[in-house]
Amino acid sequence: MAGSSAEHAPDYRSVLSISDEAARVRALNEHLSTRSYVQGFSLSQADVDAFRQLSGPPADAQLFHVARWFRHVAAILGSPRAPAPPCGLQASRGRRTQPPWSPPAGSEPCQLRLYNSLTRRKDVFVPQDGRRVTWYCCGPTVYDASHMGHARSYISFDILRRVLRDYFKFDVFYCMNITDIDDKIIKRARQNYLFEQYREKQPQAVQLLEDVHAALQPFSAKLRETSDPDKRQMLERLERAVRLAAEALEEPARRGLAGEELDGRVQVLLEEAKDLLSDWLDSMHGSEVSDNSIFSKLPKFWEAEFHKDMEALNVLPPDVLTRVSEYVPEIVDFVRKIVDNGYGYVSNGSVYFDTVKFANSEGHCYGKLVPEAVGDQKALQEGEGDLSVSAERLSEKRSPSDFALWKASKPGEPSWPCPWGKGRPGWHIECSAMAGTLLGASMDLHGGGFDLRFPHHDNELAQSEAYFENDCWVRYFLHTGHLTIAGCKMSKSLKNFITIKDALKKHSARQLRLAFLMHSWKDALDYSANSMESALQFEKLLNEFFLNVKDLLRAPVEVAGQFEKWEDKETELNKSFYDKKAAVHEALCDNVDTRTVLEEMRALVGQCNHYMAARKAARRRPNRALLESVARYLTHMLKIFGAIEEESSLGFPVGGPGTSLNLEPTVMPYLQVLSEFREGVRRVAREHRVPEVLQLSDALRDDILPELGVRFEDHEGLPTVVKLVDRDTLLREREEKKRTPVSSRLPEGSAWPGSTRNPRHPRGNA
Repeated sequence: MAGSSAEHAPDYRSVLSISDEAARVRALNEHLSTRSYVQGFSLSQADVDAFRQLSGPPADAQLFHVARWFRHVAAILGSPRAPAPPCGLQASRGRRTQPPWSPPAGSEPCQLRLYNSLTRRKDVFVPQDGRRVTWYCCGPTVYDASHMGHARSYISFDILRRVLRDYFKFDVFYCMNITDIDDKIIKRARQNYLFEQYREKQPQAVQLLEDVHAALQPFSAKLRETSDPDKRQMLERLERAVRLAAEALEEPARRGLAGEELDGRVQVLLEEAKDLLSDWLDSMHGSEVSDNSIFSKLPKFWEAEFHKDMEALNVLPPDVLTRVSEYVPEIVDFVRKIVDNGYGYVSNGSVYFDTVKFANSEGHCYGKLVPEAVGDQKALQEGEGDLSVSAERLSEKRSPSDFALWKASKPGEPSWPCPWGKGRPGWHIECSAMAGTLLGASMDLHGGGFDLRFPHHDNELAQSEAYFENDCWVRYFLHTGHLTIAGCKMSKSLKNFITIKDALKKHSARQLRLAFLMHSWKDALDYSANSMESALQFEKLLNEFFLNVKDLLRAPVEVAGQFEKWEDKETELNKSFYDKKAAVHEALCDNVDTRTVLEEMRALVGQCNHYMAARKAARRRPNRALLESVARYLTHMLKIFGAIEEESSLGFPVGGPGTSLNLEPTVMPYLQVLSEFREGVRRVAREHRVPEVLQLSDALRDDILPELGVRFEDHEGLPTVVKLVDRDTLLREREEKKRTPVSSRLPEGSAWPGSTRNPRHPRGNA
């Protein structure tokens, strides 16, 4: 059939405008004489309209073009007075064509929204450059061991980064800094150096006691001036411990005793009074420390420890890592331009940011993140650092809210040459200069802990926008929530913290990550026995499901037998599966709500367990393809979250993190053979009534294999299920089983797949 494009459609307007019907038919005949209305003829709406105006073909033989045209159209449409064909069907030579097609209405796609501290709401995330995302994250100040507060931030940002990269498919460029020049580092390095010198002199008991009592005087004065109840309590504990250790040394020292007992008490007092003596020594001799290597040794050590901790937590390394000590020239240039732009001023060798001038300048605003905190002198002084809040330093500022861009170095501090004399960078300027050097005048994302909002991040924004003369240095600011320890505020200065290394002695990196996934990244998180127990139970639920699916997939089946007919139960479970995937997507779009995601995953596993239990009760195998799809999806999501570290196509890998060998495919064939042999032996033992053999079979299951991390689950009328499980988990289960009365144990085969109880019959002849 020929085409019927609009440009070739017949124009009957002049013909149809003739009022006299006879004249109209003659004009139509002349018009049609120019068209091939049979060969290659296309029926148009104009043909239909003209056809409707005729009652029948003309009788005049000279009007044969109209007659033939009329019969052709009538063959397609029927009578001239009949209704038009449905859907505007067109035809040629009596053949029908495809109707017009319309796309489905569909639904509005879900958009990723992130909680933006700049607006305090969830904003649609739109990167500035297509799919590319530039992200800067404030790294640690490395002067001590990394703790769970660090883990809170860096695991949370690792999860967000993985979700943006691996789920939403953004091209993320992630930068992080290491602060290795800072008041805390300078003071701690000096104190460590002076204390080690003091210790190497091996002070005698009498001298040590004299020095401790001298150090207690300024310490006690500091204690009396402390108003913060938590800090006061910490200082009181320290003072009490030092006085007890001193009293234990005073009596033997007075009597002139010597030997191992006295030396032991000297060492105890040295350890208890380390912080107190270090502070005292620094107050007297800190200004004498001048070797810059002393100030670099400490951060180098703790940076290396930080990276080890991050690797142990399965936190991805940044694409670029910047150290303040390596960017001093860039920082000097950054400060110089801020001064040239009129927003900084030099005072006594230091350079300060003029917050009043900036706030009153058109297009600028100071305190974007926490405007209500502007003028908070306690927060501002904490941001300046312990070595930078003397009365002399504070008097150098034009306004109390101004902050240091560059600090003139005093004796006992590291220094670098600059146009204003020897000095060192201020804290806030470090990130601005390093991020600006790498990411330019505007970045998509900036992240840090909740406590960094003011003054650190507000000062970063101000000085960066003063440098670039813009108002959009950061498009989205992300802040992770606080971490508490069993409901109490965590603070390194209060010595109320748990190191990452200590936390990893109690729980695996996966368990810690699951605990964080069960909370919103922007809200407070309580690290406690309860929160970790929830993570352990979730891990156990998923692991049991994965083990059951693996066991199902190991069962031999013909190639065609892999594809089974779906009944109502399979259709229902599959619909639920897709509903859960949609719910997971919506949750991830909603500020990467991993808490809801894990709840949806838990519900999906529960539905799968119910399905498997129903099939088991009917003595029918579950649909392996459907359950494999669910298990692989869950595995995929856990990989995206970083909760599965190694390569694993399905479930948690067996062998532990950092091991190159995946035990499951290696040992499972041998265990399967052992299981089948054991089943055969048990069958023969039952037939011949040999209880001793059944007891040996149970001992293998209950006592020997758990020590090797292997669980055999016996089910009445079904093959034994073989699972590789963490050895410690199996030993705990065994102890729980011993404490459980025999009468209350589940009979064989009564537990659902994925049940936390091991479904074994208590007696050997089960």
